[in-house]
Amino acid sequence: MRRPFLFAFLLLQAVHALFGQPLNPVRWSLTVEPAKVPPGGEVLARLTARLDPGWHLYSMTTPRPPIATTIEIAPHPAIESVRIYQPEPVRKPDPNFGTETETYDGEVTFLLAIRVAREASPGEVELVARPRFQMCDDRQCLPPRRVSVSARFTVDPAATAIAPVIPGNFRLVTGPKQAPAPATPSSSPTQAVTPSGLPLFVLVAFGFGLAAVFTPCVFPMIPITVSFFLNKPATTRARAVLEAAVFSGGIIVLFTGLGMLVTALLGPFGMVQLGSNPWVNGFIAAVFVVFAASLLGAFELSLPSGLLTRLDQASRGGGLAGTMLMGLTFSLTAFACVGPFVGTLLAASLAEGGWKPALGMLGFAVGLASPFFFLALFPSYLARLPRSGGWMERVKIVLGFIILAAALKYLSAVDKVLGWDVLTRERFLAAWIVLFGLAGLYLLGLLRLPGVKPDEPLGLMRLFTGAALLVFAVSLIPGMFGGRLGELDAFVPPPSDRSLPGVSANRGLRWMKNQYQEALAVARQEGKPVLISFTGYACTNCQWMKANMFTRPEVASELEKFVLLELYTDGADPASEQNQRLQESRFHTVAIPYYAIVSPDEKVIATFAGLTRDPEQFLKFLRSAGS
Repeated sequence: MRRPFLFAFLLLQAVHALFGQPLNPVRWSLTVEPAKVPPGGEVLARLTARLDPGWHLYSMTTPRPPIATTIEIAPHPAIESVRIYQPEPVRKPDPNFGTETETYDGEVTFLLAIRVAREASPGEVELVARPRFQMCDDRQCLPPRRVSVSARFTVDPAATAIAPVIPGNFRLVTGPKQAPAPATPSSSPTQAVTPSGLPLFVLVAFGFGLAAVFTPCVFPMIPITVSFFLNKPATTRARAVLEAAVFSGGIIVLFTGLGMLVTALLGPFGMVQLGSNPWVNGFIAAVFVVFAASLLGAFELSLPSGLLTRLDQASRGGGLAGTMLMGLTFSLTAFACVGPFVGTLLAASLAEGGWKPALGMLGFAVGLASPFFFLALFPSYLARLPRSGGWMERVKIVLGFIILAAALKYLSAVDKVLGWDVLTRERFLAAWIVLFGLAGLYLLGLLRLPGVKPDEPLGLMRLFTGAALLVFAVSLIPGMFGGRLGELDAFVPPPSDRSLPGVSANRGLRWMKNQYQEALAVARQEGKPVLISFTGYACTNCQWMKANMFTRPEVASELEKFVLLELYTDGADPASEQNQRLQESRFHTVAIPYYAIVSPDEKVIATFAGLTRDPEQFLKFLRSAGS
């Protein structure tokens, strides 16, 4: 009996987080001393949080989860560098997360030592601090928030330089680091994100929804759905449209609600962690294996018949409520087959977070519901649809092989994040070759499984589909020997490194791995800037860039002018945690892939966010280091 109440509680929390009046149990303020400082001098800013009784926030160094506090200083030409200090936190078990965390309650002050640039112009400077934090009490946690507070000081050449005094109970968290300079269009294509990324993702989700209509769990629901509308009393056209819309709305509400619930409970930072978490990827892989085994005939998956029977009885009560329940019943019935589609979409949206899971589920649900909307309007078209039969059994078997191949993608993510190096590129591709080859042989009648009778003639559709699967399997063979696979390189493991420890080779380029300070030392020695690639073991876009963009001759030629450094942020090791803190505190993002060019003395020259398929756009970013 606890599960329904738990689900209802989580749903109410998500709805409140999305639409309710937000709690505000903390007030932030910022002060600066001294009020006047000469160029090249320092001021000490005090960023204070006053918390309501019973609430606490987390330190900048608390172990994950929860969300650690981060502090961003808005770029200003008068600010050269920032050092951030935090007081000693209270370390104790946290009932919300079941782990030991570092917290502050009551009132806490962070110290910011701000160095003014030597070339700063005299006049007033507005210092803007943007802390990002998560608030919790002993029963609940609020979603992470970011606020802005400001204070002013004056740059005066006649002022006396006073060195800030840091009390002994404060420790340095970040610094000394260059404050990011304001980007100019001529200097760097900062945050160059492909604008078509989100619409393309929603379009793919819509396509997944349409494809799910032809799965064995969904397609047989077509005559059941149409008979439901045929048995309704004759109504006007407007009423029929409304009934069809309400039925489709039941499907859309359930799947979109799933995406919204994931978004509300985890937040964008949690999404990044979840997308690369080995336990999550392992769970998704296990679910895919179970679905594949079911589709291949090992057993049948179905929801409890009592639940479906009750919903079906309620849906026959008539009215719009009954039609909505019929849509919900349809959605639950379809879960046995569309689960892999839904899991794939949610997993694909985790790395970017935000509203992407909800939008993906919305696109999927609209694609799944749209055929039923039109069939509900025009039930006579049912007679033109192909009937269930052997072809559906064949779809079921082929889907089983494809879902097994998809499960390997998530197992590969687990292998890379944990550093096992068991599912290498060669083994991964060998498994894919076998799985897609078996699917092709099955359709050609050379592999005996249900759906293909020994004496059944080979139709053109089966012949072409089976041949296409075999061609695809054979085309993977060069990848086992170092050959490039184009777009597929984003989904398969990269070639094994055969170079010195801490350095990986990529088409003649030498990338240092997780060695930030060492890369800066090499940069100072060679007089080159450092190109930092914030990347991930489980990041498909990162793999695509490395396999398809960095290997282009014109791009590789430019990359030779840099000290190349890869910083992995999604591993289970301390280096990944340190890299993630560096990326968030220095560049104010946790998205990957993310590229930054820094000088040997750590001045940020240019940044570039996300994947791009335009080599000229990336070359412009790389060449900005010499401008």
